[in-house]
Parts: sequence; C-alpha cells; structure tokens
Amino acid sequence: MIAFAKDITQTDPRHPEEANNAQLRQYMDYQRKINHEKLIYHALDHAKTYLQKNINDFRGDAAKLAPYIRQAFPSSSRFADHDLLMLMLRKLINAHNATNNWYRLNAFYFSVVYDALERFVKIYNRLVRETPDKAAEYGIAEGVEIDFDDWVRLYFHDLDFLLGQEPRYVHFTFRRRNQEIERFIEQETQAGLSRDEALDKARKDFQMDPSAIKILKGETLDQKDLELFYTSVENPIYETLYDPHSPDGLMDGEPPIDHDYFMAFQFRGLSAEEAEALLKEADQISKN
Repeated sequence: MIAFAKDITQTDPRHPEEANNAQLRQYMDYQRKINHEKLIYHALDHAKTYLQKNINDFRGDAAKLAPYIRQAFPSSSRFADHDLLMLMLRKLINAHNATNNWYRLNAFYFSVVYDALERFVKIYNRLVRETPDKAAEYGIAEGVEIDFDDWVRLYFHDLDFLLGQEPRYVHFTFRRRNQEIERFIEQETQAGLSRDEALDKARKDFQMDPSAIKILKGETLDQKDLELFYTSVENPIYETLYDPHSPDGLMDGEPPIDHDYFMAFQFRGLSAEEAEALLKEADQISKN
C-alpha cells in the first residue's frame, strides 16, 4: 500500500468537535464517504491504461507521444518520458496492491501520483454529475464529487515537486511553502550563489526531499530514484498523528490529525486571498 501523509485505509475519520459544529460534521461526513484505496487504484490504473493506449496508437514514437505526455503528466513529464512513466506507474500499482507493506514515495513518484489523480478526479467528477450510475461502479465516494484540492492538502506531505510550475488549484498551505522556497532561492542567487548552490541550501533549510532538488535541477533519475522503500503495515507509521502530545500538534492536547482536518475544513473552497485573510485573523486571535 502506498504511504501518504495519512493512512488511506482509514474510512471512518472522526473529529471531537463535530457534535458542536454542524458544518464541520458535514465536512467529516464527506470525508467518510471516500474510499481512498479505490480512488488511488483507479487513478493509477486509468493513467497506465491510457498511456499504454497512446503508446500503441503512436507505436512508441516519442515525438508523436510528447504532446499527450505533456498534457496528461504536466508535472512528471519534466523528468520522465513515456517508457519511464509506464515503468513508474507499474511500480506504483504493484506497491498499492501489496497490502502487507507500506511503500514510501519520493518526489518523483509523488509527482506521477499527483498527475494521475488530478486527471482521474476530473473524469470521475464529470461522471458523478452526468452519469452517476457509471461513477457508482468505481465504489469511490458514494455519489459525491472528490475535492482534489482538499484531498491533496490532507494526503500529500508537500508539493515541492511543483516548484517552478503554477498549479491549477489553490493548494494554499503548500503554495505558501513553495513561494517561500522560491523567494529564498532568489535571495541566495542574488547574494552570489549559483542556482544549484541555492537549491542545495534550500534543501537543508526547508528539509526538502533530495529527489525534489533533482527535479528542480533537471537531473535524470538513477536506479536508486526508482526504488520504493517499504515497511510492514504492522509498523505504526501513523501513530504520531493521533498522539495528543505530539510536537506537531498546535494546541494543548490536540492530536495533529484533528488539527489537520479542522484546518482543511476551514480552508476548503477558499481562494488564496480568502485563505490568507483567514490565517491572519487566526494568528491575531492566538496572539491576543
């Protein structure tokens, strides 16, 4: 199974404030409708199926395939051609279907997953609106559309692999991080460092995955980059999310997972400007 920022096998998330907040309860009801395992499987399978179809249609001609690759894989096409994408999708599907282990992804693989998920969610949501019976066959979300921006905010660790690209979604929290990284790199280059030196410094200061730096440098993948590291599902890799004493929790006695769901609820549907204003208001209240 692929290890995201949260456990995708959990389909019954609860928040302690649901009883006191009807809108929060409605948001958590939406979360409880999603089968994340099936969502990821169908997204990866759809990407692989249509990539194979296009490879067959164009008989593997890289030049003819290039427009489709750029359209279907706007992020990962920066470092992967059709052959490499096919290999990575196969590895991802095999890992996702291996329920005895958690497989951790680097930025290269998260980029492929992001592209596959973004494209599939658009198709799935259209089915929900236009042919709900066909959407129901996937068994993904009980007749509701998937909020891609919200899903990414909850289940991705970061979007560092999108640095240098303008995402088509708000992605407020991750976009703020990326803008901060980009400003840092610009300041360091203006101070005299080369771009590669500035990127290496950013990796340390922002604790970036080395694979994200390779993407930004335009480096090719090596065999190590294609490895998927795994651990047994018996290992409690998510236990700190539920620990009320975790250093990642921002309020006394609040587990990080409760905070994450509440913040996702607060930011859902907001523009970047609205989210920024909400964050400033929350900061002001906390200071007072």
